[in-house]
Amino acid sequence: MDSGSSNTKLFWILSLAIVIAGCLIAGALVYFKTPSSNTTATSSLSAAAAAGASIQSLPPVTSADHILGSINAPVMVVEYGDTNCPYCQQFQQTMQKIMAQYGPQGTNQVAWVYRHFAFHPNSPKEAQATECAAELGGNNAFWKYLDLLYSKKDFTQVPYQGIDPGQLPVLAAQIGLNQQDFTTCLESNKYATKVTQEYNDAIAAGAKGAPFTVLVTATAKVPITTGAVPYANLQAAIETLLNPKN
Repeated sequence: MDSGSSNTKLFWILSLAIVIAGCLIAGALVYFKTPSSNTTATSSLSAAAAAGASIQSLPPVTSADHILGSINAPVMVVEYGDTNCPYCQQFQQTMQKIMAQYGPQGTNQVAWVYRHFAFHPNSPKEAQATECAAELGGNNAFWKYLDLLYSKKDFTQVPYQGIDPGQLPVLAAQIGLNQQDFTTCLESNKYATKVTQEYNDAIAAGAKGAPFTVLVTATAKVPITTGAVPYANLQAAIETLLNPKN
């Protein structure tokens, strides 16, 4: 299968979910939208095709990234997420299932790369908090802190309250980090520039909302329509990239 037909197949796999939902950003307005089933395939495919025009600007995966799995894995799932997006929480759970099958404890064919697309009001500070966790505790602490953040979110709240920013150091202590050192790191705002840069990188690559995810191989960058792509669709896309001749 040539790369063009392979990418077309991937777009259809990722587009034909009954529901694709995501946290969308439009100017300064953030809203939730669930397309109706009869328009999902067409709109999702169009969005994926349009994103392809700018996706080459996506920064390459390097050792500076937060990576779960091997940097040499044949397929990288690069996610730009927002910790106050319910669909990112849902996608987090999907990716945990993917990594159980394809990550280091499975076939070791997939790596998960997390970058920040923080556009909800408290999200930039929470993104910096994950960076402070990484600084103080390494890569494992980053992923533990990210998991803990999502586990504390109750998106059924009306209105949604999120986490009190003052509790971010408390969460750090819960994963074994020094709370005072974490507070010092967080209050310094030293990672604000990085968080903003990753947001800008996502926009430049065609992101319209979160989670914005791109499947990356040695020869291709395949954007996924904004939203919590179901496990079966993501798995099928990964299998297509791992076995392009099938």
